[in-house]
Formats: sequence, structure tokens, C-alpha cells
Amino acid sequence: MPHPATHPGDGEAWTALRHLLDLLAQGAPAEHFAQPAETARRAGLPAAQIHAVAEATQVALTIRRTLSQHRRREAELAALFDTAGDLAGLRDLDAVLRAIVHRAKLLLGTDVTYLSLNDDEAGDTYMRVTDGSVSAAFQQVRLGMGEGLGGLVAETARPYTTGDYRDDPRFKHTATIDSAVAEEGLRAILGVPLRLGTRVIGVLYAADRTARTFTPDEVALLASLADHAAIAIDSARLLEETRNALVELNAASQTIEAHSQAMRRAEDAHDRLTDLVLRGAGITEVATAIGAVLQGGMLIHDADGAELARAGADPLPPAPQAVAASRAGGRAVPVQGTWVCAVLAGHELLGSIALTGRADLTDADRRLFERASVVTALLLLLRRSVTETEDRVRGELLGDLLTRAADPAGLAARARRLGVNLAQPHAVFVLHADTVPRPRLLAVAARTARARKGLAGQHHEDVVLICPSDNPSDCAAGLAAELAQAVAAPVTVGAAGRPVTGPPDFARAHAEARRALAALHALGNRGTGAALADLGFVGILLGDHADLGAYVRRTLGPLLAYDARRGTDLTHTLRTYFALGMSQAKTKAALHLHVNTVVQRLDRIGRLLGRDWQRPERALELQLALRIHQVSVAGPAPAVGEDGPPA
Repeated sequence: MPHPATHPGDGEAWTALRHLLDLLAQGAPAEHFAQPAETARRAGLPAAQIHAVAEATQVALTIRRTLSQHRRREAELAALFDTAGDLAGLRDLDAVLRAIVHRAKLLLGTDVTYLSLNDDEAGDTYMRVTDGSVSAAFQQVRLGMGEGLGGLVAETARPYTTGDYRDDPRFKHTATIDSAVAEEGLRAILGVPLRLGTRVIGVLYAADRTARTFTPDEVALLASLADHAAIAIDSARLLEETRNALVELNAASQTIEAHSQAMRRAEDAHDRLTDLVLRGAGITEVATAIGAVLQGGMLIHDADGAELARAGADPLPPAPQAVAASRAGGRAVPVQGTWVCAVLAGHELLGSIALTGRADLTDADRRLFERASVVTALLLLLRRSVTETEDRVRGELLGDLLTRAADPAGLAARARRLGVNLAQPHAVFVLHADTVPRPRLLAVAARTARARKGLAGQHHEDVVLICPSDNPSDCAAGLAAELAQAVAAPVTVGAAGRPVTGPPDFARAHAEARRALAALHALGNRGTGAALADLGFVGILLGDHADLGAYVRRTLGPLLAYDARRGTDLTHTLRTYFALGMSQAKTKAALHLHVNTVVQRLDRIGRLLGRDWQRPERALELQLALRIHQVSVAGPAPAVGEDGPPA
């Protein structure tokens, strides 16, 4: 536009002023406003005009700052208005919190914004929402009250800001927090409290990855957004409480209908369970029916805690304390999400029933569960009567087998009717437990026999168990452990060394099993299981048909194999060592060897036979085996020095 130019340089001055107006209109950066004054100086304008342009520049910068503040305030108000709108249509709390955190990031222009909530039970504050974060560890960090910047904000309910967190001594630094902040690369951090009245429920943060100073306006803006976030959280809580109140109201209106349905279910369950009893149903069928009625898993245990039946539930050990409490009170009791009820016949405990998957059992269902225990008691009484009759028949058959009271064909036929095939190899065991009454041990043995398709009973003073097995020695050890667990006390098991393949051999095997049991007691090996062949030379002395070769192989096997493989005679070295009173010096002289050679050979023997080979009881076993081996090879011992190179 035309402008007056009455003095030299007036045109250039007007041009500079027009340039300032254009910069304001364009919203140019502040550093561009110095250009008109610089242009005026280069043009050589009079000092008065240059001063006028400089003053105009300061006015333009002031106007620019005012406009920027208005724009920023307008943006802040718009963001707060949008946040208020989000709160008015609150449906998803997480979505509202994410929007608040994102708006804080945009308005403050920081690299990262995030929000944490206090955990009153844990006594700390945890990360809830982040925007701009790239570190998984940072997104999952928890801050104790008073720890770090956020923990201090949560504890004091005051805003805190730092230009460079890692070097700021005002905060309580911890390895976990510092590591997470370092992994995220944060330097400058601003945190403001989320307050509901006087209570702090969390912290809202803004952070940059470069050091900087946050202005009071930025603190005030973030605090306003934090107030909105607190309102959102409180509104969500109130909404949830309202929903819960409606649910409770609906539940109250349905109480009469639910009671009526419970009565109908009880009648139906009573009819179904009564029908099962009348039809002679098995215990598994009863467990399945009870579980179906109560919509849960069902387990039935006997008085000893052994599982009798299970339907729709995982294996679960019995709870003796819960059973005792139910027995004393006559009611079902809860224990760790499972309901337990004692099964009684008068004052006698027959077992227990357990219902899983129904931690919220209603009073009606609880009464139904307790009635189910009565049906279970009737079935267990019937089952016990049948079992006692069957065990008596099995015990009679066992007695006849051990005394040869009937012809073999008749015994085999009786066994087949009981599901026992005497044509298979069977192991014979004699059981003993010092602290367990014989009837208790006999009952557990009978249950084990039924499970293994064998026989159990009392023969004279012995509790005897017969079951199919090709390897009685191995079976004896496992049986001792199994029975000990069942009776909760050590059980000693003596086994016949060889399996029985026909009725005539059972009496002999029983006698051998008795001797094995006696040997175990004599050796102090109570609570274990073994045959005579497993007891070393004691077994040889007590056995009817000692397998000397097997004893030698079991005792000296690694040594004999080494000699055969290497062409050495460490066996002769060991025999000489024992013959000379276990003296290395005498052995060296007898074998005409250097003492180091003898030491090397004895060390090799120790590695082959085990570290305990020189213990008195083990040395006795080895010397006996060496004597038997020397006799069995039917030849003189090799001459001294013929046992090959040093081992």
C-alpha cells in the first residue's frame, strides 16, 4: 500500500514495518522477527529509524506471545471440553484414560505421557496407561509409596517436576525404577496427583527424553487433565456400584423363584438317588449322579482316605481335618473351594464325599449334598458287606493254597471264579508292620490284592499277599513303599525269590518269604522289601536253593567283567589283599609289586566295586564271594604277578 516517504530512508523503514506485520500474520517463529531490523541496519538507515524498527520488533514479539498464549489456551480449553464430553458419555474407563493421556502428550508436546493408579492393598502405585512408551519393563513398573518421582507424588499429593531425573537427588532412587526409566530413556519428568477430595488415587505424568524445564502453565494444564482423569475413575466406580445395586435388586426379586426351583431340584434329586439305591447301582454311578445334580465334580473316599470313586473331578487327596469337623458337626464344611461331608453309619466313619467346582454352594445345595452322604453311607455298608464276604472267600482259598488242603485242579477252578489265574507266575509275600494293627494291615493287603487280581489273607500269624509277578524281588520293594503309604507306617515285605507257577509250590514259597521277612528283621531292615537273594550271604545261608553263581555275579560282577575285558586279574589282587589282612605292604611283597602299583590296583577296584567296598560288612560279602568264585573255577589261584599290567 502507498505510504509517505518525506525523509530519506522512510521507504525502507515502512517496508521493515510491513515485514513485521506479515510475520505476525503468518505465525512465523520468533527468530524470524529479527530480520527487518537487520535489513534496516544493512540499508544504512538513520539511527532514529533503526531504533523505531527495533521498538516495532519488540511490540510484534509481544503481540506474537499474546497470540500464542491465546492459541494454546484455546487448545487447552478445547481439549478439556473434549475430555468433559468423553466423561459425559463414559462407557469404557480405559478408553477415556487413554484419551486423556494422549491429549496430555499432544498439548504438552512431550515424548511420553502415562498414568499410574494406587494399589491400596499392595501399598504401591502401578502403571495403568501409557502413550509414547517403547519399553515393556517401563510399562509394567510398580513404584512403592515415596519411591521415585511418582511414588513421592502419590505419597504427598503434590506435583513434582525434574529437569533430569537420573541426576536429581530429591527422589528415592531404586534399581527397578531407575532401570525402567533408563530403558525408556527419560530425562525430564512432570508428575501431578489424581485426587478425589483429599484422597490420592494415582499420578498423571508427562516426560521427555531430553533434559528440560517444565513451566508453571504446563504443570497447571497437566493438573487439570489429572482432575478429569480422577473424575473418570470415580464415575466408573459409581457406575459399577449402580450396576451392582441393580443386580442385587434383580436377585432379590428372584429369591422366591429360586427357592421354588431349589425345592423342585431337591425332590428330583431325592427320587433319582433313591432309585439308584433300589436298583443296586455301583458307587461310581452314585458319584456321577450326585455330581450331575449339584453341577460339580464328585469324589468318594473310604475311611482310610483311599479313593473309591470319582466323577468330573481331578484326583484330590482327602482332607482329614475337614472330615473330622464334618463328623463332629454333622454338616458339610468348605475347605479351599471344595465341600467335604463325612459319611457316617451311626457314630462309625465309613468315609467321606467331596464336591469340587462349587465354592459358592447355596444352602439348598448344601442340604442336598448332606443328604447324598446318607445315600453314600447305605451303599458303603452294602459294599463292605459284599467285600467282607469276598475277602473271606479269598482268604479261605489262600489258606488252602498254603496248606495244600485241596487238589490243584479244584484250587485253580476256585481261583478262576474269583478272577485269579493261578497259571500265571505269582509272587508270594509275607507282610509285617510293627505299629499297625493286624486287621488294618490285612484290610489294606486285601484291597491291594483286589487291585492286582491276587489273594490276601491271614495264615496262622502271617499276613500273606499273593499277586501276579515275574520278578518278586523288584515287586517287594515297591510293595513295601505302597503299603507304607496306605497305612502311614513302615511295612516290611519278605518275598519268595522265584515266582510260583502252580498250586503245589505256594507252601514252599510262603516258607521262603517268611525266612526273608525274618532275615530283614534280623538285619534291621524294617520298612523295606526283599527276597533272600537280595540279602547277600545271609540269604544264601537261609535259602533252600542258593544260586551261588548269581551271588558271585551280583557281588563281584564289575570286577570279573573288567578282568575278562582287559586281560587283568584284579580279582587275584583283591583276594591276596584280603588274605593278608588288608595290608598294602604285605600285598606288595606277596605279589612282588611296587607299592604304587598296589595302590593303583586297589583304587581301580574301589571304582569298580564302589567306595564302601572296605567297610566290614561289605568286605565280608566280597571275601565270601571270592571264596565261592575260587571254588567254582576249580583251579588254583594264579601265581603272584600274573594279573597283567597295573590297573
